[in-house]
Amino acid sequence: MRCLPALALGAALGLGLAEAATAADCVAPAALADGWAVSSPRRQGLDAARICTIGPRLEQLKEASANGVVVVRHGVLVYEAYFSGEDQRWPEQHWREPLPTLPHDAGTKHDLQSITKSVVALLVGIALDRGLIGSVDAPVLSFFPGYSDLGGSGKDRISLRDLLTMTSGLSWPTKPYLSMARRTDAASDPYRFVLEQTAVAAPGVRWHYNNGSVELVGGIVQQAAGRPLDRFAKETLFDPLGIGDWEWGRMASGNPGASWGLRLRPRDLAKIGQLVLDRGAWHGQQIVSAAWIKEMTAPHVVKRTFSYGYLWWLDRRTIDGHDIDLIRASGWGGQCLFIVPSLDLVVVATAGVYDFAAGGNQDLAGDTVLDSFAVPAALGD
Repeated sequence: MRCLPALALGAALGLGLAEAATAADCVAPAALADGWAVSSPRRQGLDAARICTIGPRLEQLKEASANGVVVVRHGVLVYEAYFSGEDQRWPEQHWREPLPTLPHDAGTKHDLQSITKSVVALLVGIALDRGLIGSVDAPVLSFFPGYSDLGGSGKDRISLRDLLTMTSGLSWPTKPYLSMARRTDAASDPYRFVLEQTAVAAPGVRWHYNNGSVELVGGIVQQAAGRPLDRFAKETLFDPLGIGDWEWGRMASGNPGASWGLRLRPRDLAKIGQLVLDRGAWHGQQIVSAAWIKEMTAPHVVKRTFSYGYLWWLDRRTIDGHDIDLIRASGWGGQCLFIVPSLDLVVVATAGVYDFAAGGNQDLAGDTVLDSFAVPAALGD
């Protein structure tokens, strides 16, 4: 899922920012012994009046359905705010059912939806670093020897790289919305189900967003690591980052979903962003190689309105007259992780805009925080 630039909030948004934020509003977030250093926004060179108006603005912006916001500058947690709202568990609960409104705080895990895909890309890099996977150019079927009967129509030429860039060439209808994702989740063998889809383009040629491709990536990591995807993530990524409170939903087959299902606290999702910003290192420990971070966030697919790396989005936005390059992970319902290398900035927003018609701006909370508050506050440095 993609985060789209927010609509202009109007000139009135900027009026009275300083008056709306007092010194008391801009104290450092709570120190929770979770690996984050904390500081007031001002001490990290941010316009505190802007940053500390995020919460009040999102409280007013009901259609954004914000659940949480975290802002990190120079590797330091400088702001967080939480709100009551809806959180969907995919696919185990609440399919088309009314969702309860629940309170959120710094200890509340939130569904990340398709941000899970971007985390899986990091796990691919770790597997490559450890020699568990030889190359992103390895054929997909080489990891699934039991599926050799599916090698016709050029499917034997689909590589891991093609899956990571959403260019497998396999058919993946987008309507009815989310129907293919649900069929994959329900399949007794989701990997065979994906590979059984018709090849409609040569591998590596056409970009088409495809949850099934990422389920295959998850299966490849499991095959290469010799253990479930979530266990590999715990040992190689979550534990080194000090992420101890997490959940990962499973498909009907019992395998963790690679295209959805991960639940993290917003503070812990921000660690994923900081890891990418710091080229694979966290507190001096190299968790994934800098070479992989560089390759993963390179523009392998370039479109008119966005570029795409390995399961990460790459954007350029013009904010306050400045062209800002972003690395972005996004999930259905308004889950956004923004990384702004030029400003040494990480922004997380979670929300509950679960629109089954795929209409409207699901990402209003994240886009508002980034475009109208966090980036302008850093540009004032």
